[in-house]
Amino acid sequence: MNHLELIRALPKAELHVHIEGTFEPELMFAIAQRNKVAIPYQSVEEVKQAYNFHNLQSFLDIYYAGANVLIDEQDFYDLAWAYFEKCAEDHVVHSEIFFDPQTHTDRGIAFATVINGLQKACEDAKTKLGITSHLIMCFLRHLSEEAAFETLEQALAYKDQIIAVGLDSSEIGHPPAKFERVFAKAREAGFLVVAHAGEEGPAEYVWEALDLLKVNRIDHGVRSEEDPELMQRLIAEKMPLTVCPLSNLKLCVVENMQQHNIRRLLQQGVHVTVNSDDPSYFGGYMNDNFIAITEALDLSQEELKQLAINSFEASFMSETEKTQWISKIHALA
Repeated sequence: MNHLELIRALPKAELHVHIEGTFEPELMFAIAQRNKVAIPYQSVEEVKQAYNFHNLQSFLDIYYAGANVLIDEQDFYDLAWAYFEKCAEDHVVHSEIFFDPQTHTDRGIAFATVINGLQKACEDAKTKLGITSHLIMCFLRHLSEEAAFETLEQALAYKDQIIAVGLDSSEIGHPPAKFERVFAKAREAGFLVVAHAGEEGPAEYVWEALDLLKVNRIDHGVRSEEDPELMQRLIAEKMPLTVCPLSNLKLCVVENMQQHNIRRLLQQGVHVTVNSDDPSYFGGYMNDNFIAITEALDLSQEELKQLAINSFEASFMSETEKTQWISKIHALA
């Protein structure tokens, strides 16, 4: 089995994907027409051109324009179902999916509309595709602590449908410390917790996520390498980093994929995983990310297997489920 065949054959868990970031141009345009929502694009081709953004702000502009067309439960279902079909193609057998309720509730969309549509797609993915999943509700860090508390209150009624809370959006100037009290309340309510840290922001933000938010996983975390003491801690605690290589390239965290540090992190014993982040915007889904780092960093087959194993170990699946999938990885020739 060559490297490409192995990538396709490996069962994988995806732990860092924003459902709003899986919005393909064709689906965005179709839902905009269905809902009679005006968008500043006359054709699918124009939407695709807009996806060729040049920096974080131009990405956010098209990202929020896309979110505006999502109005009904069916829209959220269709968005999630399209993502699950991509998972099936890439042998992603489990996904822990971020959603941003504030992106929608601030537009007047009910929290229930968002989560019910997503939840129904999760249920269908399990019965029709054999893909298990969890939902992770993220707070938008550029908004206030007060707004995050309000969103947490809304989420409590759906506690059995949301496994964890997270923290995403623009990192610079919005340190994890800003949300320390919100995360304490979320943990008290029984949620697991994760947070984006150390992508745009410095290694110090990773320390804050660990010490103040008391996270179960760090999302991104690639700048942790700048702090040797932090690296020692991540390795000792086996703290997962949900790394998104194509995203890092597209948002200029690295200048080219040959510069990416995921292999170095893996070789040093950091619990890194591979994920797609906002795949419709950043150039690819799970296997695209695996292929990109394999070609750029000359990953061995054992390293590819270890990355897949890490994804299950770092997941919020039951220990029994983790063991079953990891044994299947070990069984691959």
